[in-house]
Amino acid sequence: MAILRFKALELVAQRKPVAVATSDERRSDSFGKNVFNLDAMRSTMPGEYFKKLQGAIKQGAPVERSVADAVASAMKTWAMAKGATHYTHWFQPLTGSTAEKHDSFFDLNSDGRPVENFKGSALVQQEPDASSFPNGGIRNTFEARGYTAWDPTSPAFIIETAGAKTLCIPTIFVAYTGEALDYKAPLLKSLAALEQSALDVCQYFDKDVNRVSTTLGIEQEYFVVDKALFDARPDLVMTGRTLFGHAPAKGQQLEDHYFGSIPSRVHAFMLDFEEESNRLGIPLRTRHNEVAPNQYECAPTFEDANLAVDHNQLLMDIMDRVAEKHNLKVLLHEKPFAGVNGSGKHNNWAMSTDTGVNLLAPGRRPKENLQFLAFFITTIKAVHRYGDLLRASIASASNDHRLGANEAPPAIMSVFVGSQLNSVLDELERTAKLPLDKGDNIYLKLGIDKIPAILLDNTDRNRTSPFAFTGNKFEFRAVGSSANCSSSMTVLNTIVANQLIEFKDSVDALIEQGKKKEVAIVEVLREYVISSKDIRFEGNGYSDEWKDEAEKRGLSNIPTTPQALDALVREDAADLFAQHNIFSHVELHARHEILLEDYIKKIQIESRVMGDLAVNHIIPTAVAYQTKLISNVRGLREIGLDDEHAQVTIDTIKAISRHISTIKTQVDEMVNARKVANKIDDTRERAIAYCDTVKMHFDPIRRSVDKLELMVADEDWPLVKYRELLFRH
Repeated sequence: MAILRFKALELVAQRKPVAVATSDERRSDSFGKNVFNLDAMRSTMPGEYFKKLQGAIKQGAPVERSVADAVASAMKTWAMAKGATHYTHWFQPLTGSTAEKHDSFFDLNSDGRPVENFKGSALVQQEPDASSFPNGGIRNTFEARGYTAWDPTSPAFIIETAGAKTLCIPTIFVAYTGEALDYKAPLLKSLAALEQSALDVCQYFDKDVNRVSTTLGIEQEYFVVDKALFDARPDLVMTGRTLFGHAPAKGQQLEDHYFGSIPSRVHAFMLDFEEESNRLGIPLRTRHNEVAPNQYECAPTFEDANLAVDHNQLLMDIMDRVAEKHNLKVLLHEKPFAGVNGSGKHNNWAMSTDTGVNLLAPGRRPKENLQFLAFFITTIKAVHRYGDLLRASIASASNDHRLGANEAPPAIMSVFVGSQLNSVLDELERTAKLPLDKGDNIYLKLGIDKIPAILLDNTDRNRTSPFAFTGNKFEFRAVGSSANCSSSMTVLNTIVANQLIEFKDSVDALIEQGKKKEVAIVEVLREYVISSKDIRFEGNGYSDEWKDEAEKRGLSNIPTTPQALDALVREDAADLFAQHNIFSHVELHARHEILLEDYIKKIQIESRVMGDLAVNHIIPTAVAYQTKLISNVRGLREIGLDDEHAQVTIDTIKAISRHISTIKTQVDEMVNARKVANKIDDTRERAIAYCDTVKMHFDPIRRSVDKLELMVADEDWPLVKYRELLFRH
């Protein structure tokens, strides 16, 4: 292992930035070149079918078979003209990554003659093996059938890998019996639910609104390390994070990496993946160094939420593939290195109308501000009511390392709105008690006209808040860097849709009692402000005082995944999802089971890798070095020096023995705890056992291994060190 480490370091010393062939054309001209977008459709499809397809997409209606055939024919012509030889249904199973099965356009006709073929039936539906993907008991091993179904709202695109070009068609993935087996199908349902409920509320303010779309901008944080160094760390290869590694003398304490000059090799990599992303219609705008060494971020402009999620999943794949060309490795784990910042994926979420209004942006007139407050306050109310569900939506073994680690939001769900809006909500709570006489200006009397048009970015930001309002959107900061954002967005869309429906029902009831519409709206909003006040927090989410205060307010603080996931299968959550046709009870319990199994497997893998490295690499290295020290002491004695002269060496020998003993004892206990946990039939109880009785051995083992790293000669140490991983590029 030590030889592998130094060979890797030698390779890194020889690396040069890879030349990136960039086009002379502007980004705006090459944007979406490999996407079957509106322009591509319009130029390859008969006008009649193009209009029918666009109408079906806008209305959310099924695509007619004749239209599907026309789309397939046009898509094949377009893709083959760009060099594509295969097509695939590109879907997002519950593995956390994307999946694809490639089929060739090549076929034989009835006469046995070779042809290029792609029919509407192949576009609309395919049949991958559903039993081979996580399904939570929905499918048996012998029940293999599942379906991928075309999502016409997300355009097809062409991916090039190793010189081969493939047409990728975004799809949902469902079981033979109809249950969703992916992230995309529930997301689409939640978007439809939110659109309808938001549209109904918009009618109070503007009858011309016909559609409401959910927009999303996903900031992606990640680490980059040299590929040779990555390959020399089995824990990184197998788990995505370093299970051992002593903190280097210099980490991020000088705060000199954030927004610093981008290293040349990384800059070339960024340029390369941005070029490919641009051709695939991913609107990346921002790149910069993040806080930790070798940590970076990229961010796109806002898009429709469904497309934004697809693009983020595609982006992670592009980054990984392009990094290989640059002899780099992208780390998307939430906490690949102890002692420095982890990585998140900030989800910037908003709603906008087809009349061009952002419903979460304050307006210039009181009426516009009342509309803003309706959506703003209703969202806060939804988060307060279903905070535990939001916590469950971002729960994973990897994100547990990051949440509350003084670089990310805590596991406590809270909402930051800024001092100015806080004052507005307090004023609304107070002044709504005032009686309104005929002729009174309701907006002036209730303080609604006090929201200025310059409110956008007119308040500070709070990086310790998991759910923060940032001027014209909410930023869900607690989502992990490796996550599929569909999970959190499905929950957020659903809870807000549900709250908007209840809001409208309450307002309509007051109007039927004879109250003026604006008065009814304000009365309901005031009740929401009062009842959800506990979720609003403007202070330091990292502080122990906030934990105590949150407990007094009745807010949950669930730091570990197995318990956080309980919220998914509570009766109120099951009823919520079933009511809006997002998840059936069967689907919800299946997902709960899948997420628990995922947690168990990841902790199990980490435990096995940790045991292997500790027993088969670290201990033998420590013993070998200890033997050298013993020989040194023996040599000192042979030349007549007593133990006083060898005391430092003897103390080191004893310390090494203590750490070796601790490691061996802890590894043995960890293995036994794993055996006991594996015998537990109930998945939830088994996950808790892995969390409480297996994982508890990780820190003691790591402490002793990291201490040995400081004692053993550098030339003998088998694992690439943090100073090499974080500062070599």
